[in-house]
Amino acid sequence: MSLSPLLPPAFSATPDRIDLWPEGVPGLLAGAGPEKVENERVSNVHQPSLTVFPAPADKANGTAVIVAPGGGYVRLAMGHEGIEVAQWLNSLGITAFVLRYRMVEYGHPAPLRDALRAIRTVRAQAATYGVKPDRIGMIGFSAGGHLTASTATLFDAPEGRTGAALDREVSARPDFVLLLYPVITLQDPHAHAGSRRALLGPDATPADIAAMSLETRVTAANPPAFLVHTQEDTAVPLENSLMFFQALRAAGVPAELHLYERGPHGFGLRSGHGQTSDWPQRAEAWMRGHGWLP
Repeated sequence: MSLSPLLPPAFSATPDRIDLWPEGVPGLLAGAGPEKVENERVSNVHQPSLTVFPAPADKANGTAVIVAPGGGYVRLAMGHEGIEVAQWLNSLGITAFVLRYRMVEYGHPAPLRDALRAIRTVRAQAATYGVKPDRIGMIGFSAGGHLTASTATLFDAPEGRTGAALDREVSARPDFVLLLYPVITLQDPHAHAGSRRALLGPDATPADIAAMSLETRVTAANPPAFLVHTQEDTAVPLENSLMFFQALRAAGVPAELHLYERGPHGFGLRSGHGQTSDWPQRAEAWMRGHGWLP
């Protein structure tokens, strides 16, 4: 289907869309049916893809960021956590790729495989899109933050591979990640129960839950991370970001954590939340300080 109904006025034509599995989606369900779009939210994804938002030619700096919208592994908030984020990244000279990934219909490891395939695809086609293969980051919101943190911790995990040649030839490790009010732990008492159920099913074992609680999967190989959370978040407790930050710090991984007093879950780039709405400036400064922005 065309993305054009979701595009803001600034985009007069549908951007390029990359099919992530041209050889066939692994484990594609029979009778999958079309994607559903309602109120800028996409669900029932069976054909994972990347929608490309090239950086303006006069600003492009060679950095790429893959955007993973949130939605509890049930739907994708394609507007305020997808297209609007791509616009912001474009304003910084970053080429953005908005990810449509499989969710509750498949469960783990399908979303992880889609995200890792996305990174490998962008890296393999870096010259095509005018980006540098060593400056490919990922940003995720809520459950999309869990998926993004999964790529940072499980980029070489066996369950993320499908046997495709790209798995052997191209690294799936993001060079950096930005995590906005992310789901990190799937263990009580700080888990987002909806994301856990959608990803692992109602009969997940304690071992399954621990394995996908990403604070337990951090190593020194993790890429640098930038995290944002608020005390007023009643959907995903801020302990999620705290636990991941502490694990990164213990592993010696560069990380920056911004905890704000005010702001609900899912604020994205929206204004009106006081200092919390300044997080894009903090993220820009962090990326610039690491050399991903000139």
